[in-house]
Amino acid sequence: MVGFLCFVVIVCLIVGTYFLRKYAEGGQFTKDVRIDGKVVIISGCNTGIGKETALELAKRGARVYMACRNFDKCENARREIIELSRNKNVFNITLDLSSFESIRNFVKEFGNKEESLDILINNAGLYGLPKGVTEDGHETTFASNYLGHFLLTNLLLDKLKAAAPSRIINVSSMLHRHGKINKEDLQCEKSFAILPAYYNSKLANILFSRELAKRLEGTGVTSNSLHPGVIRTEIGRHTRISTTLLYAFGFLFYKSIKSGAQTSLACALDPDFKDVTGKYFCDCNIGEESNDAQDDEMAEWLWRTSEKLTGLAE
Repeated sequence: MVGFLCFVVIVCLIVGTYFLRKYAEGGQFTKDVRIDGKVVIISGCNTGIGKETALELAKRGARVYMACRNFDKCENARREIIELSRNKNVFNITLDLSSFESIRNFVKEFGNKEESLDILINNAGLYGLPKGVTEDGHETTFASNYLGHFLLTNLLLDKLKAAAPSRIINVSSMLHRHGKINKEDLQCEKSFAILPAYYNSKLANILFSRELAKRLEGTGVTSNSLHPGVIRTEIGRHTRISTTLLYAFGFLFYKSIKSGAQTSLACALDPDFKDVTGKYFCDCNIGEESNDAQDDEMAEWLWRTSEKLTGLAE
């Protein structure tokens, strides 16, 4: 009898674990959409959900431009994607989002190769960085996660408009709910802490995406943001001890990397979202961002401030 009860408990645990994992994986993009010849840029895609997104878009026929800081790592990922997708139109152009010079060089090199851009996925993100300053004088997390993408996107707008209907996707996080834009201390220069710096940058991503959608109204270019899910990737490599502990105790609730890419794919490919803009997505559907992320006055202020910080307003 005891043996039978133990068996039942074990079976229940196995079944429960299976369904819990299925639930944790979240929404999946299952539509058979081809984008043969469409031009795509994905930042931060030599690993994690960016790499998975690049692979899936390559499988669907896109011309994929991988934009990463480390050329060698990106080149290894590019070759792997070509082998798995059987699509030779996968390219590697170095992009360091913490450097305005690198961003401008990337845009120039891309412009020499392509006349238009169909999909821009601002995927790159860093988490857990100590306080630092970029070569342009900006806080590193703020510059890498937000300000660099702001400049990159604006410099590519003519290419996106030339390909309309086209799409811009900004990968944010549900952790934006803990963020707060402080007009008096935008880059946490007065009171820096690792977590708030990350939260604020992800809130800025959504505000940027929201304001961009308003400014692009009528152009055929859409702008949306998303939460990919809680995923075990390399984004937390700068805080290895803490993230290792989290993974050890929370593995049942993490999405796989493949599942983490699904919302990016939905925003980039789903025909039902062709005209949807200014929205925040989660699990392949429109979600609800925080109240702070819906602050249009703050979004406009952040845009004007970012123009000055990046030199676009000069």
